[in-house]
Amino acid sequence: MTVLGIETSCDETAASICSDGKILSSIISSQIIHSSFGGVVPEIASREHERMLNSIVSNSLSDANLKLGDLDAIAVTNGPGLAGALLTGVSFAKGLALGLNIPLIPINHLEAHIFVNFLADPTLEYPFLCLLVSGGHTQLWLINDMEIYELLGETRDDAAGEAFDKGSRILGLGYPGGPQIEKTAQYGNPNAIVFPRGLMDPDSLEFSFSGLKTSLLYFMDDFQETPDCRLPDVAASYQQAIIESLSEKLARAVEKNGVKTCVVAGGVAANSRLRLVLKNRIKNVRILFPDLEYCTDNAAMVSFLGELKFKKSDKSNLLFSVLPNLKLN
Repeated sequence: MTVLGIETSCDETAASICSDGKILSSIISSQIIHSSFGGVVPEIASREHERMLNSIVSNSLSDANLKLGDLDAIAVTNGPGLAGALLTGVSFAKGLALGLNIPLIPINHLEAHIFVNFLADPTLEYPFLCLLVSGGHTQLWLINDMEIYELLGETRDDAAGEAFDKGSRILGLGYPGGPQIEKTAQYGNPNAIVFPRGLMDPDSLEFSFSGLKTSLLYFMDDFQETPDCRLPDVAASYQQAIIESLSEKLARAVEKNGVKTCVVAGGVAANSRLRLVLKNRIKNVRILFPDLEYCTDNAAMVSFLGELKFKKSDKSNLLFSVLPNLKLN
């Protein structure tokens, strides 16, 4: 079975071809235009998707050495995400599915992030824990089977990726914040400044990053570089506070649920410091990370999950709408 995946939930325009569980192509166009605004502008994102989608899909088919007539189905992200951006992708996918007279499968963006870990390791078995960390979500999930998920904890305010983006803006490092902070932090001391870690009560599996962000803002109001405290030290200490919160809560979830496998999904999973800390913090448990190209928003995860879902239910749906606040369960 050959499935075209389309992803337009935020500021990446992406298309991918998956055939019998193998990714044949994955094309991503990141909208660099938002960097000058310090964050994603929804209206601009929608326009860029509309401008790029046709060529991105064509390039994806070309890379896979396929034609439109070779497709058996289409999968498209319908939430969560920016309403206008989602609508652009869904409208394109519906028109294409109707024109080709093939099935269309709506895909939950969060679920796709989780299941892309089966591409990292096809032997992955249920149950497993998932730390889902992105610009819009920070959640801990117990994955018992496909479509059988238990939410163990989530952020009360900012997501980890959002904390990176806002922190980078405060530090004057640019957008997107995660890669900018990680790049600067590699030259700094992560223990130079003790920033707060939110909701660290012994039994808590919840997250909070708004207090950390505010603490950084106040710190930078009076900040002046000295030999003992430079900007890289601030970036490293801020990054460390986020990572320690994530690693501590995942370690607690492992202990409470007794699972032997954890996966980390979402854009923040690309952070090399997070990967190192988790491996050192959580012992005797297998921890999986997606390939770097599948951490940030991509269509490979959409086409892959779309194929799994269609094989399981064999149903097509053209009546679904975009759901900007779509939940996982």
